[in-house]
Amino acid sequence: MSDNRLTPLVLSQAERSTLENWAKRRSTAQGLATRARIVLECADGRSIVAVAARLGVARNTVSRWRSRFLARRLDGLSDEPRPGVPRSISDAQVEEVVVRTLEEVPEGSTHWSKRELARQVGISPTSVQRIWKAFGLQPWRTEDFKISTDPLLIDKIRDVVGLYLAPPANAVVFSVDEKPQIQALSRTAPVLPMLPGVPERRSHDYKRHGTIDLFAALNTATGQVIGKLSARHSAEDFRDFLAEIDRRTDPALDIHVICDNLSAHKAPAVHRWLLDHPRFRLHFTPTYSSWINQVERWFAELQRRCLQRGVFCSVDELTTALENWIEVWNAHARPFTWTATADQIIGRICRYCSKISGPAH
Repeated sequence: MSDNRLTPLVLSQAERSTLENWAKRRSTAQGLATRARIVLECADGRSIVAVAARLGVARNTVSRWRSRFLARRLDGLSDEPRPGVPRSISDAQVEEVVVRTLEEVPEGSTHWSKRELARQVGISPTSVQRIWKAFGLQPWRTEDFKISTDPLLIDKIRDVVGLYLAPPANAVVFSVDEKPQIQALSRTAPVLPMLPGVPERRSHDYKRHGTIDLFAALNTATGQVIGKLSARHSAEDFRDFLAEIDRRTDPALDIHVICDNLSAHKAPAVHRWLLDHPRFRLHFTPTYSSWINQVERWFAELQRRCLQRGVFCSVDELTTALENWIEVWNAHARPFTWTATADQIIGRICRYCSKISGPAH
């Protein structure tokens, strides 16, 4: 059919406005946006050939959507129902899976498995898994939490986070803690090295050859670490470690030490030493809040990259490995970046407390 014999395509103001929105809006599906542009171009009096050339589509595509719009107006631009097997799971079954997952547990168990729930609802385990994925449900997972009961929780959070985000002038901030009872472990059989397609293999059982404690002070500005190894971690040992920090820090700088609430950190021997060294100031983290102490992040790196797969046949070997690790770390040290403000942390704690103190709990 030639363009001269085509039925004129005339748009109402409402139709033109809707089509223009579909054509411009980013959230519109690409196919629908193209169809809207086709109808708008045809409504402006352009021929099928001209519209096809302008939009880079086939002539048959322009003709088809022009005809469907004339027959059904805006509704004609929607996709037709696609052929295929009808959905076999009803909305009621989907709702039952979600409700049972959230509000019930199977008899004798603590949580649902997909097979147990599939038997109860009368659908396949794969369908249960798809529903769980669609609604973000993971009944096999659990997370632990511990809310600090420290009466000075808010003040301590603001104090410690303030040192991270706005450290004092003419001062250095150290994040300090101990990693006690580091074990010198060796495997009962030689470690088999990694091969192409085969990971490193080691025996499950091991031998213990003694332990050692590590004191560490992380400079929050540079990332460098002052370490001291000791056979124990008493108040006197902590006092001696503070003295080590004192010796290795510019005497013109004040020293702020972030540490936890271990009794050894508050013992009389430590108090007496602090009175004789007024440039030191201790800042205590809230109880049950080791996550706020940046040196814990460094301990995690130490565990993952040095200790977890290390083989040490004596305490001396372990000591050498730890000293080497600290030396290598300091040669390429970079600080950990703290981004959360005190208000953000306190806000999250308040929201979590509101959840666990609600009627359902």
